[in-house]
Amino acid sequence: MAVYQLDKDLWFPDPHLGEDDGLVAVGGDLSVDRLLLAYSNGFFPWFSFRNNQEPLWFCPLQRFVIFPSEIHVSHSMQQLINKSQLKPTINKDFEGVIQGCATAQNRHKEEGAWLGPNMIEAYTELHRQGFAASVEIWDEDRLVGGLYGVNLGCAFFGESMFSLVPNASKLALIHLAHMFEILGGKLIDCQFETPHLRSMGGRFIPYEEYISIISSR
Repeated sequence: MAVYQLDKDLWFPDPHLGEDDGLVAVGGDLSVDRLLLAYSNGFFPWFSFRNNQEPLWFCPLQRFVIFPSEIHVSHSMQQLINKSQLKPTINKDFEGVIQGCATAQNRHKEEGAWLGPNMIEAYTELHRQGFAASVEIWDEDRLVGGLYGVNLGCAFFGESMFSLVPNASKLALIHLAHMFEILGGKLIDCQFETPHLRSMGGRFIPYEEYISIISSR
């Protein structure tokens, strides 16, 4: 097992050679070209912006994903959807969503916080170039939740979500899954397992199946 040092060239090592926790490489940058190469091969950056001078790149060999057709909508969530008090939109306020993901519940002040200024700048540029998208949840004209991630082909790589009111992030994920399925999307990459995501239909698949899906057209 090893962790590889990246340089100015655009490349990533074989993820099978990385650490057990999925860490494979360190270094490089957060340029659009490198991020697109990373996600196309199942890598993503994740590191404490206060404690690390260089990006850390992960590519777990067991991938926690949601297939859009398998999204679980509980009875209480269906009732919330039917009430129509909270309204979902797509790409209406990407910058508001990524700032919400960074600062909700004072996340940016926590030890190990990863969504720092460089990450925000990088993903905002991805959005400007059409490779990153957001789902917003509104209570009238107030942004109360949402999620953002990278959209390449048939895969959506979820990065973060937030809620300022109960269930707003769940509603955002349900809306994403339904709309993504309509558009032909095949897989939502959740990166890491959480009880919240497992309750909504998340499950593990091996890297070989994962890379086959995200590489398909």
